[in-house]
Amino acid sequence: MITMRAINKGYMLGEEKLPILKDVDFSVEKGEYVAILGPSGSGKTTLMNIIGCMDVMDSGEYYLDGMAIHETDEEELTEVRNSKIGFIFQNYQLISTYNVMQNIIMPLLMRGMNHKDAQEQCMNTIKLLGLDHRIEHKPNELSGGQKQRVSIARALVGRPAILLADEPTGALDQNSGKEVLKLFQELNEMGNTIVMITHDLGVAQSAKRIVRIVDGRLFES
Repeated sequence: MITMRAINKGYMLGEEKLPILKDVDFSVEKGEYVAILGPSGSGKTTLMNIIGCMDVMDSGEYYLDGMAIHETDEEELTEVRNSKIGFIFQNYQLISTYNVMQNIIMPLLMRGMNHKDAQEQCMNTIKLLGLDHRIEHKPNELSGGQKQRVSIARALVGRPAILLADEPTGALDQNSGKEVLKLFQELNEMGNTIVMITHDLGVAQSAKRIVRIVDGRLFES
C-alpha cells in the first residue's frame, strides 16, 4: 500500500537547509495497522505530511496504492488526497455550523457523487460508527469522543486506501481515548489500512506494528 525509498526532506533556515527526514525507508502492507512513534521535533509531522500528500519530499520515491507520488503534480496530489487518504486529526476539524450528517457527507458531495447515493453511503458509515442517533447534532453538542467518531466517519466514508491519523487521542480524556483506539482495532480487523502518528507509547501499542522516528530516521521497534 505504501512504499517509500530514501526519502529526504529539509527546510531553509536562513541561508542553510535544515535536514528533517534523512534517507527514510518505510513500507505498509494493505490491511496493516502501523504506529509511527516519536517525540516533538523528530520529523514525524513532516513524514505524516508527505504520506498524506500535503507536502513533497526533496528526493526519494513514494508509491501509494500503486501510484508514483513523487512523479505527480499538484493537481494530481489534490486528487490523491481526496480519493486515497482518509484524514483523522487531533482537533477533529469539523465544520461547526454543520450537523453530523453534513460533516460526514461533505467529502462525497465534493467528489461529485449524487446526493441520494452519498446519503446512503453516509448512513452506512454513521451506523457503523454508532452515530445514527446524533445525525442532527452539531459539533458543540457532542462530547470529545463523539466528535472524533464523526471525524473518523468522515475519513472512512469515501472508502480510502489508507486512514491517516494524527495524534487521534490527543484531545480526549483517557476513557474516550481507549474507545477510539478500540474502534481503530475494529476498523483494522475489517480490512482498513491505518497509519497513526503519535508521541505516546501507550497509544502506539494499540497498533500491530510500531515504527520509531528519531532525529529524522526510522527504526523498526
